[in-house]
Amino acid sequence: MQTTLSQDGAVLTLSNNDQSTRFHAIWLRDNAQDPETRAQANGQRLIALRDIPQGTYMSTARLDGGQVSITFEPEQKTVEYDLDWLLAHAYDRPPSTTRGWISKDIATWDATLQSNVPTAAFPELERRGAAFADWIDQVTRFGFGKIEAGPIAEGALYQVVDLFGFVRETNYGRLFEVRTEVNPTNLAFTGLGLQAHTDNPYRDPVPSIQVLYCLESSAAGGENMVVDGFACAQRLQQENPAYFDVLASYCARFEYAGEDGVCLTSRRPLIELSPDGELIGVRFNNRSLAAITDVPFDQMDLWYAAYRRLGEIIDDPAMEVVFRLDPGEAFVVDNTRVLHARKAYSGTGKRWLQGCYADKDGLRSTRDALLRQTQEAAE
Repeated sequence: MQTTLSQDGAVLTLSNNDQSTRFHAIWLRDNAQDPETRAQANGQRLIALRDIPQGTYMSTARLDGGQVSITFEPEQKTVEYDLDWLLAHAYDRPPSTTRGWISKDIATWDATLQSNVPTAAFPELERRGAAFADWIDQVTRFGFGKIEAGPIAEGALYQVVDLFGFVRETNYGRLFEVRTEVNPTNLAFTGLGLQAHTDNPYRDPVPSIQVLYCLESSAAGGENMVVDGFACAQRLQQENPAYFDVLASYCARFEYAGEDGVCLTSRRPLIELSPDGELIGVRFNNRSLAAITDVPFDQMDLWYAAYRRLGEIIDDPAMEVVFRLDPGEAFVVDNTRVLHARKAYSGTGKRWLQGCYADKDGLRSTRDALLRQTQEAAE
């Protein structure tokens, strides 16, 4: 590996044989890891960009083993960089032109996952050992996971959320009951079957994790189903790129006003992409879809055709994983990606679940912290 500075010191090039990676001086200075720039305890910056001189450049750059030593001017400040860290954070690559690409941390799936549902026993998860690390990684990767052998007690779902985060309270309360009710405020509280959907698309931001916990299950039917919305979006794109593009290009509107004093609205596309084209979210809920007013007149027929086809893909049994929750069992679902559904259940017997919301930043933080501990232990 060789280091080369541009004539004006504005760019560092790391080269090895026929491969090279470039870094700007301002990027390197802003990402310095020295104690004056970063707090060593938590990695947060101690300076703002205004504290770095405009026109910062490099006067020297030297590679010594696995360290790159750079001197910045006009500060006359020398900083050491770990070579592996630099290469891992390289940004010198062609910009993505693909709409709908998916992070390497995510694995899409269909009904073939039926025999390999991410599942763990609650007592094992509480021990926070290898079984917990494996389960939390799979939930992050696949977007859902099942828990068995939990306590059969009201509020036990809070113990599930405690494994990785905090309850997000809504107008439904800290938790909500899922069982047959007279004059329900929401169709989820009836014995009707529900099309696969994401929850609360009318919120902004949407709750990104949902937990459903079973306390009673003697009614016939009521099996739970999950569908990978990312896999459905990919399939739609493969079948008809124009369908994918129109659903990703225009906002839908969602609304819920089923209670006094509550009128929740949001405006987001059914298929949500980041500015560089990454697939980051799916919102699909026919019960809460409001009038569509953000699609141009000449695109509305196409939008509805695409919406219909996406729904058909979501309803395809080849896309779904089905399981029944027994008392003391639960499942956790990434509500920005994985749709969930319920088959109809009879009026005899009982079916009682409790649900709550949380946010997946806690889930990802738990996974990433465990991963970092494993990597540090291996060094």
